Amino acid sequence: MRLDFITIFPRLIEDYLSDSIMKRELLKGTIEAHTHDIRSYSKDKHHKVDARPYGGGAGMLMTPQPLYDCIMAVKKLNPKAPVIYMAPRGRTFTYKTAKRLARKEGLIILCGRYEGIDERIRELCIDEEISIGKYVLAGGELPALVVAEAVTRLLPGALGDERSAHEDSFTEALDGKREYPHYTRPPVFKGLAVPEVLQKGNHADIARWRKDKLT
Repeated sequence: MRLDFITIFPRLIEDYLSDSIMKRELLKGTIEAHTHDIRSYSKDKHHKVDARPYGGGAGMLMTPQPLYDCIMAVKKLNPKAPVIYMAPRGRTFTYKTAKRLARKEGLIILCGRYEGIDERIRELCIDEEISIGKYVLAGGELPALVVAEAVTRLLPGALGDERSAHEDSFTEALDGKREYPHYTRPPVFKGLAVPEVLQKGNHADIARWRKDKLT
């Protein structure tokens, strides 16, 4: 899958991609990721990408020209990818959304800043708006990375064991499945012991215990 991030702060994206699961999947070739600096598309002599809104109001808006030119250039590189705008008013991101996006050949993710973007960019370029929650951040870079990582871990081969992305405790909880307690080493910690049935290794007994402990 090809991931394209459109942003005025490429380093925020690149630094995160340089570690953990994202770095590993980049090295494996499961994904390829590219950042695109909106400022480099600005025709303003100072490379400005923001201006005051018509009608007044607080804050600044991202201007349409650099955004449009940047998005159009990226779409030529990733033609089958939807353009996703990370915005507070977007549809809330869920595990179901991540599974749907993981089936795409690529994603183009626009990271907004300031008070938002010119409405004409929404009309001309945006295929989908996504929010990661009912709160406001300084920009769309963190939400974009949330979406990218959630999607990446669902791609075939991303976690080594195909079952990991679909059967771990977090995923099962998101799917509405009940959950049993989990334990690992050491057998005793702060006076609390791992249940004896789990230490004995009888799979039938363990299965019954887990069923009884489902919450």
